[in-house]
Amino acid sequence: MKTNILVIGGTGKTGRKVVKKLQSKNHRVRVGSRNANPPFDWQDSNTWQAALAGIEKVYVTFQPDLAVPGAADTIEALTRQAQKSGTKKVVLLSGKGEKEAERCEQVVIHSGLDYTIVRANWFNQNFSESFFLEPILAGHVMLPKPETKVPYVDTDDIADVVVETLLNEKHNGKIYELTGPRLLTFKDVIKEISTATGRNIQFTPVTLPAYSQTLKDAGVPDDYIWLINYLFTEVLDAKGNNIISNDIEKILARQPKDFAEYVEETAKTGVWNP
Repeated sequence: MKTNILVIGGTGKTGRKVVKKLQSKNHRVRVGSRNANPPFDWQDSNTWQAALAGIEKVYVTFQPDLAVPGAADTIEALTRQAQKSGTKKVVLLSGKGEKEAERCEQVVIHSGLDYTIVRANWFNQNFSESFFLEPILAGHVMLPKPETKVPYVDTDDIADVVVETLLNEKHNGKIYELTGPRLLTFKDVIKEISTATGRNIQFTPVTLPAYSQTLKDAGVPDDYIWLINYLFTEVLDAKGNNIISNDIEKILARQPKDFAEYVEETAKTGVWNP
């Protein structure tokens, strides 16, 4: 049965892959982004009604992060509009170990809609599509919390889980935690990228205040620096965040992608070559 699905954040790291995978299964997919037609803009709730019209299921990724002040109110307003529009189900991408994100999850859980919550750990793709790419290209990465171990998860795996939970009702009412199969420190990560690219990329540990100052000096916006600070203080080494889950294996009946595989694939694209 073909389904009408809205992918909010449909041009983002996970959203664009979800769109592609759903389209390959011949579902009717609407991309939720400011440049789409009809547009969807988190900052303009007047765009939501047209974006949700005729939509049965929604995948929600919130920008910039569910941790930011006011996110829970925005998610609540969206779920109300989804109900009014006759939408039946929401799959929410949440952050593993984020207390504020859990408030947003509760909003979805108590919305009266069918739901699945997908809590993801830090993405592999943060090193190739996001805030860590520039220093990797420069050949010198400075980051706080050098000892913290993270089970980075791949956006391909997240997208596969999201598609499965959108299309299969047996996942209704479930909360899944997605991690990669291995724990890595920042130093481990940079070493693997350095080896795969044949480049000498240095890693230097710094304090969080020094890192924030570096971002400030580079002209990074204050709200972005706030978010980075939040992620490093509240989320990165939050209790339980270094635990590897087997939810990807459980849902997809296969192993999650290892960081080494991601590095090998990504190195071939040339994105890490300055």
